Amino acid sequence: MREYKIAVLPGDGIGPEVTREAVKVLERIAEMDSSFRFKTKNFNWNSEYYLEHGKMMPEDGLEQLKEFDAILFGAIGDPRVPDPVSIWELILPIRKNFQQFINFRPVKLLQGLESTLKKEVPIDFVIVRENSEGEYTESGGAMFHGETREMALQNMVMTRQGVEQIARFAYDYARANGREKVTNATKSNVMLHTMTFWDRLVEEVAAENKDIDYERYYIDALAAYFVQRPETFDVVLASNLFGDILSDLGSAIVGGLGLAPSGNINPLGEFPSMFEAVHGSAPDIAGKGIANPIAQIWSAALMLEHLGRKDLHDLVLQAIEEVLVEKKVLTPDIGGNATTADVGDAISDKLERIGGLL
Repeated sequence: MREYKIAVLPGDGIGPEVTREAVKVLERIAEMDSSFRFKTKNFNWNSEYYLEHGKMMPEDGLEQLKEFDAILFGAIGDPRVPDPVSIWELILPIRKNFQQFINFRPVKLLQGLESTLKKEVPIDFVIVRENSEGEYTESGGAMFHGETREMALQNMVMTRQGVEQIARFAYDYARANGREKVTNATKSNVMLHTMTFWDRLVEEVAAENKDIDYERYYIDALAAYFVQRPETFDVVLASNLFGDILSDLGSAIVGGLGLAPSGNINPLGEFPSMFEAVHGSAPDIAGKGIANPIAQIWSAALMLEHLGRKDLHDLVLQAIEEVLVEKKVLTPDIGGNATTADVGDAISDKLERIGGLL
């Protein structure tokens, strides 16, 4: 029987709090299911580490992480450390060096919750975000600091390989999961080089997958349609920046960032994939014990699915929804007064009850 090796990077702010609950849920699953075994190792590479060592992780940090089957990442960000430092020296090197070119973000209105749109429609789509190039590259620079002619340049980089592989993943995912349509988020009417290139390559892949419907919207119109008719989307394909923004909007319409999971995926399995909540470190509520752990627990469930245990993913999601439906143990962001640990315990207990009925 295989034992999975999971690297845990709790990170900053509420990261350690919500990650603790996600690991608690994994431990409860292992107690219930003898076919699932895992071992974790904590890596306290965060802003405190930076303040002590002058870097976000050791020189051989990536080599250490390579040995794991998956990474569970808490959150990064601390007012004492500039965001470009914490992001570009920790999370982005992991994403880029481990070729986690898929950023997978479900947007689903879970049972027991009401959409902020106050619409009684099912909202259940995924955002497939390109995760390795696009707008988030180091290509660019600045000149003439402090002068009237001071300037800065940030290049948007797209490659045929990068666009084609994310587009093919979107179609493969749609087909494997009974989704009927892929929506392309673009802005090719004004971004004459990169986004027209993106559209051309995406539409070449669409032409190879005619069993799945295809549509294209400019990003500004698409943001409006997320609000006006979110039930009409299945798989939304977006560049790095567009996908980042759209996923926050998507989470807002289904209950907030506390319910937004994600996976940074290397589909070929050459390197470990990384799973994290979308919400970030939320330093304003860190240490108060009120952070919603559902996004991080759901991210751990996505990790289980990635490791080949969709049955366990579905079990965790069912437990989350049953807790939400009961409305007895909810954190303040979704109308309750429970603590982070209370919600983790409630979901773990539901898992045991559901598991006993199976």
